[in-house]
Amino acid sequence: MLSTIYIIAITAEAMTGALAAGRRNMDLFGVMVIAFLTALGGGTVRDIVLGHYPIGWTQHPEYIWLVLSAGLFTVLIARFMHRFGKIFLILDAFGLIAFTLIGCEVALTMGYHPTVVVMAGMTTGIAGGVLRDILCSRVPVVFRHELYASVALLVALSYLGLGRLGVQHDVNVLMSFALGLVIRLFAIYRGWRLPVFSYRQPID
Repeated sequence: MLSTIYIIAITAEAMTGALAAGRRNMDLFGVMVIAFLTALGGGTVRDIVLGHYPIGWTQHPEYIWLVLSAGLFTVLIARFMHRFGKIFLILDAFGLIAFTLIGCEVALTMGYHPTVVVMAGMTTGIAGGVLRDILCSRVPVVFRHELYASVALLVALSYLGLGRLGVQHDVNVLMSFALGLVIRLFAIYRGWRLPVFSYRQPID
């Protein structure tokens, strides 16, 4: 199940990366780079940090072609993309949650401490978007007040906690996925946000 969701997720993330590159008037090479990093950057960062080699996409070159094709396809249909804004928000939520769960699984299979498992899940979920936003000269979404990284945190904690309670793996994945999806979608449509820290240097 996660494999299918993963394919959908990297495709959607590659398309959001291409759109972000387009907003910065990048050439086709830039679009492809941003699409690739958005879709596969989170897993790459996780694998490097955990020492999980070989890195996932190096063993599946079809993933490379998939995300590059998705980026190019986005360029071709960009004029129609505004009609699918809500669909992309949902697909992005799918990607965030799927990447988080996959990151947790990788860390668990390597025998890491639960704290590291949670961090690995969050890194996989959000790092691609952080790379995209930094390269596109934007403050990353996860560092602003939108509920995004916090959703990844809750999904990782749910997955780890249910696993400790002995919940069967597939059931655990479904429950954690559903929890994350509900929270993320409610955050989008109800405007749920974290408190913001705003500091201004006093003028002497």
